[in-house]
Amino acid sequence: MTVKNVLQAIRDALDEELASDERVIIMGQDVGRRGGVFRATEGLIDRYGPSRIIDTPLSESAIVGVAIGASLAGHRPIAEIQFADFIWPAMDQIVSEAARMRYRSHGTWSCPLVIRTPYGAGIHGGLYHSQSIEATFAHVPGLKVVAPATPADAKGLLKSAIRDPDPVLFLEHKRTYRLIKDEVPDEDYTLPLGKATIARPGRHLSIITYGMMLHESLKAAEIVASEGIDVEVLDLRTLSPLDKPAILESVKRTHKVIIVHEDSLTGGLGGEIAAIIASEAFDTLDGPIVRVAAPDAPATPFNSTLEESYLPNTVKIEKAIRELAAY
Repeated sequence: MTVKNVLQAIRDALDEELASDERVIIMGQDVGRRGGVFRATEGLIDRYGPSRIIDTPLSESAIVGVAIGASLAGHRPIAEIQFADFIWPAMDQIVSEAARMRYRSHGTWSCPLVIRTPYGAGIHGGLYHSQSIEATFAHVPGLKVVAPATPADAKGLLKSAIRDPDPVLFLEHKRTYRLIKDEVPDEDYTLPLGKATIARPGRHLSIITYGMMLHESLKAAEIVASEGIDVEVLDLRTLSPLDKPAILESVKRTHKVIIVHEDSLTGGLGGEIAAIIASEAFDTLDGPIVRVAAPDAPATPFNSTLEESYLPNTVKIEKAIRELAAY
């Protein structure tokens, strides 16, 4: 085991998959000599050359469209969209082509494609470098959506995504890149897509979350533990497909639930999770289903004070825990 941050774990996963499978290629804006805007692909072009680490024009639609074609030709492309905020020009390629390839060909064709993109706020990125896009894409059948929160999960899930026969949108919360550090296995390993994990066991209520909000939730859980409130924290890891059994089992253990996500409240993934719980575990609940999320504002503020006010954080989660525990 070696202590690494999320960015190092992602780079290691890319390196290992490139080395073990010659079909793997990486393509995107500045992924070559520059090593990506966050340096996720730094040094890879020196080891694998420009035919496998491919700098592309600034055209998200072309990046994903060409990657789809490459996947159909036998490659396993990893397309990097520099920021999730810029993914919208590629929406038609992702939704209408990649996600529907297996269905439209009656299983004759698959689209083994990974689209990596940094998402989320908390680094003063303002309007065009802070968006959370997961709810939009988790709505698309045929597309898997993954959002790891820790270095070990980032590596294991990315390796699984690269080996998956169908398209995967791999969301990397940019605030976790260098902030979150933990031990990562040195040996080759993968983690299954579609499986949540209990990041903290507890008895009194459950928090269901993912991405950077996992770490805010864990901090809040530790703080209220001194008050006698024992909180279970479930890290979804994969947002589509959701791990329904893990969600329901956690709620049935604790009988109260808070859903935390950075995306805006209305239409966020929390609404779908709440619907699952209300439909299949309503009779086990001892309180209302609570959501902690960003407000329905057009964008994340650039100003640091306003950004902090906008985002869910430890203090807001603590407040929700205390109110629900007392219900």
